[in-house]
Amino acid sequence: MKILAIDTALDACQAAVFDSGAAKLLAMLSHDMRRGHAEALIPIIADTMKAAGLDYPELDRIATTVGPGSYTGLRVCISAARGIAMAASKPAVGITTLAALSAPLIEEDPAVPVVAAIDARHGNVFFHMAGAGHRVLLSARHTPLEEAILTVAAGPVRLVGPGAALLASKWPRHTGPAPVSVDVRTKPSIEWVARLAAATEPTRSPAKPLYLRAPDVTPQTSHHIARQ
Repeated sequence: MKILAIDTALDACQAAVFDSGAAKLLAMLSHDMRRGHAEALIPIIADTMKAAGLDYPELDRIATTVGPGSYTGLRVCISAARGIAMAASKPAVGITTLAALSAPLIEEDPAVPVVAAIDARHGNVFFHMAGAGHRVLLSARHTPLEEAILTVAAGPVRLVGPGAALLASKWPRHTGPAPVSVDVRTKPSIEWVARLAAATEPTRSPAKPLYLRAPDVTPQTSHHIARQ
């Protein structure tokens, strides 16, 4: 199975083509950026496909991160994935940003659970916990920082993601074990977006945004002008 994976959920614009049958990454491009994802993504996808030596009809599946992440970034990558999937008549699969952050660490050492975290601002974090076999121990959620720490600090864990240092800075020093490791990588593994998509049933993981919280800006409901 040949999978095109894309990601613009956080501070990077990424694409990869992965052959699951050969367990081989055929091509990958990843550029760190805070803005400009919409303009950069399509050229990056085109360059990645060219490097992989494939045309879009040769793909079997399109994978995209679905969140949590920035609203703009998620709209960019999900829209692109859906468009390519529709044009190529292939299924589109959604993989959470947190799963793609934690997956490489679990593969390296399944013995200690991994907590993937993203700073959600205002004293909150997005996080989930996964263990051996990439089994989800705590599903993705948006909670206050202190509540997240109390939830995951009962035993040894490894922290990863843009919110890992934030969790570690508030970790209780005298109640329970300290984190085994703190990995502050700022973007998910695009290879693992593809690998996870290869093992996922498309109907169970659609390419739909996972926001976990309401938008910071909402439409004004007062003082509106009545329709004529």
